[in-house]
Amino acid sequence: MTRLRFGDCLFDSETREVSREGHLCALSRKAFRLLEVLLESRPRAVSKADLDELLWPDTYVSESGLARLVAEVRAAVGDDARSPRLVRTVHGFGYAFSGEAVEAPRPPRAGEHPACRLLWGERVIPLPDGAHLVGRDDGAVVCIASPKVSRQHARFVITPDGSMIEDLGSRNGTFVRGERIAGARRLSDGDEILIGPVLLRFRTGNGVSTETEAGS
Repeated sequence: MTRLRFGDCLFDSETREVSREGHLCALSRKAFRLLEVLLESRPRAVSKADLDELLWPDTYVSESGLARLVAEVRAAVGDDARSPRLVRTVHGFGYAFSGEAVEAPRPPRAGEHPACRLLWGERVIPLPDGAHLVGRDDGAVVCIASPKVSRQHARFVITPDGSMIEDLGSRNGTFVRGERIAGARRLSDGDEILIGPVLLRFRTGNGVSTETEAGS
């Protein structure tokens, strides 16, 4: 887990930051760790005993200590304790992250050209290592607002060992080189991918500039 988007928040475990509507949230170190544990465990609930051990190892802390951290997390991410959408209280047990979180790609650094990318008309979409969602979901790397596209339609998985696309059980299917795929399919440079009404072209390698590609 590196970067996750949920609601109007972005969680980044690498930079140790949480932002909301583009503004950094003020979270204590332990509150950040609590949110991190709940996100890692989602949707499974984590017991108060396990959270106490993770946050205060070998130290006795009253129950109010954990409750204060939960309140701090909720205030930072805009969750309402009376009607929580993100951090759910499991009475008599512990807490769970109940919101929907999707992976968010890390933007390339200035001057950096990603090894893998998608061409969508005039757009060039970087695909760094990791998983990248395609669908109608607002948090998708490739967000396609079409009734022919499922909310979570497919995902690209980019690793040092190769790149794949996986259909996520979409209703209308994902097509690679004109063939509907079932499950995952390994990708090669230049592969054309059809998702609903959108044709994407997968590119890998660093030899072509984005300006050249966008105009090709």
